[in-house]
Amino acid sequence: MSMVEWKKLGEIATLIRGRVISKDYIRDFEGEYPVYSSQTANDGVLGSINSYMFDGEYLTWTTDGAYAGTIFRRKGKFSITNVCGLIDITCRNIKQDFLYFWLSKTAKDYVLEGMGNPKLMSNVASTILIPIPSLEEQTRIVGILDTFTSAIDNLKEQLALRRKQYEYYRDQLLDLEGKPGVEIKTLGEVCSRLTDGSHFSPKSVEHGYHMPSVKDMTDNGFDFSSCKQISKGDYESLLNTGCKPKVNDVLIAKDGSMLKYVFPVKKEEEIVVLSSIAILTPRTDIINSAYLSYYLRGDKIKEKTIREFSSKGGVPRIILKNFKKITIIIPPLSEQQRIVSILDTFEASIQNLEAQLKQRENQYEYYRNKLLTFE
Repeated sequence: MSMVEWKKLGEIATLIRGRVISKDYIRDFEGEYPVYSSQTANDGVLGSINSYMFDGEYLTWTTDGAYAGTIFRRKGKFSITNVCGLIDITCRNIKQDFLYFWLSKTAKDYVLEGMGNPKLMSNVASTILIPIPSLEEQTRIVGILDTFTSAIDNLKEQLALRRKQYEYYRDQLLDLEGKPGVEIKTLGEVCSRLTDGSHFSPKSVEHGYHMPSVKDMTDNGFDFSSCKQISKGDYESLLNTGCKPKVNDVLIAKDGSMLKYVFPVKKEEEIVVLSSIAILTPRTDIINSAYLSYYLRGDKIKEKTIREFSSKGGVPRIILKNFKKITIIIPPLSEQQRIVSILDTFEASIQNLEAQLKQRENQYEYYRNKLLTFE
């Protein structure tokens, strides 16, 4: 640990709030200069206008909402909306990139959660304590952390590109309408079982058998980290109700996030699922389990199914009798397997990049915490 001087953010920088810039304003005064707002998608760009508030290199932070306390590095001519603030450093002894890494680590600790709308307003942000090591030490820390962030950004770019490639080839391979040798059948015709999970939700226990719902689904399986757990007795009593998935079943989000997640069961697991998940058992003499999963992930089939069959109630859902009506274009089994092999290769590549990204992000977090520890 290093002994360093500490100052409040308000002592080393001027904090400036953004202004109201509506989507109508952006439409009416469209131009080349970005407007940054509270979202993190698309680097926070809400749109572009023909004027700008700032010109240079600055840090900005999100003041309101789910991303309150998120820090960004901005460069060039730009504007910020009223849910953002700008940090204009006035102290010669602090490097902007060092301040960026420090605030990225600590700013969220100052976010106030009251009234259901998290906030980090200027008066609170100005009290954030900032360590000021020597400029040489700041340069050293920034150099190490920038190496990690550069590697992370590169992996994110590769991952985004690979996902686009996968979606393109998936849509091309599954564009089978009018092709020779294909059949059109309903899910009810190609599945020997089409049901959903348990409509009874037993009492949760701290250590037991997992009972996932839609919230626990991912693109490739379940995330059990915050999954409901039930007792052995409740698990065993539910086994006879048909809510335990089997290998080669296809699981699909049925309630809430309709069709957002679809994946085949690849290994036996001691779980039972809740009713928000549909369980499809494909007839393997007609349709390949993985092919059915990939087909149901396609944007066209999802859009068509939601448009035709989703309920309009409080929680959007597709009921089982409507699942049975969904039509599937089915090529011969050999062609199904060829399609699956190609898409499996893309999926494996995506999963590999995701694992690399997670590992690099964990390394960054470790070294950021280690390097940014001061007395």
